[in-house]
Amino acid sequence: MSDLYRDLGVSKTASQPEIKKAYRKLARELHPDAKPDDAEAEERFKRVSQAYETLGDEEKRKLYDEFGEASTRPGFNHEAARARQAWGRGMGGGFGGMPGMGGGVDLSDLFGGGRGFGGPRKGRDIHAEITTDFRSAALGGERDLTFQDGRRITVRIPAGVETGNTLRMRGQGGPGREGGPAGDLRVTIVVAPHPVFRREGLDLHVDVPITVGEAVFGGKIQVPTLDGKLKVTVPERTQSQKKLRLKGKGVHRKGKPPGNLYAHLFIHIPEGELDEDALQAVRVLEGAYGESAG
Repeated sequence: MSDLYRDLGVSKTASQPEIKKAYRKLARELHPDAKPDDAEAEERFKRVSQAYETLGDEEKRKLYDEFGEASTRPGFNHEAARARQAWGRGMGGGFGGMPGMGGGVDLSDLFGGGRGFGGPRKGRDIHAEITTDFRSAALGGERDLTFQDGRRITVRIPAGVETGNTLRMRGQGGPGREGGPAGDLRVTIVVAPHPVFRREGLDLHVDVPITVGEAVFGGKIQVPTLDGKLKVTVPERTQSQKKLRLKGKGVHRKGKPPGNLYAHLFIHIPEGELDEDALQAVRVLEGAYGESAG
């Protein structure tokens, strides 16, 4: 059984900012773009994302602290779970002594009944939440959901989804009663952040370092995209924060043209000590700046 706090490397008393900080650090380290072809890192990235999906939400975290792993499963009903716990502890005296009975707990859910409640009834809708990686949200993909009864279904992630979007899967919810139809499965999407790309609508943005020489003389550089690296040309005398537009390399969404990718260029100074020749070249360049200003 997985321990979500252990997966994120935080204590059970960790604050929400501490949880968020731990997640971002691990997401950058374990993301498939940072560790390509590393199956172990990819599996851990999934566990970390699933842990943050629960612990990063205060209400879900409270339920996890109360009910453990069961609270993270699709269709979990915390009111019914509390009622079952109370019934099991013998807090009887009739149904009135069971907390939450007035709050919509379905007796047929608790006791497996259903007959005598008005004929055929549609099964209840099941609500679930899944975390998808940034690339699948932008270009489309698939995720598997496993239910408490062992049933497993594949959820197709449409290209262009965002956190908070809900997918409806007809007939994949709870079973119907007295011959009624099955309920629906409603899946809320959470998109994991990307360590490199930022999203604005259908457009993507990425920071790309260039050398002083590339800024002055221009040249070819590699720009990361969701489909791999792409070679682009840096114009001569490029200033920091200049944007290069890569048309159609952004987010895809059905019925709309794909967004663009914007590479924000910034001049990167080499780390470490520079030799005298390099320093002299900088002095000459600095002098040219002074002459231009004069």
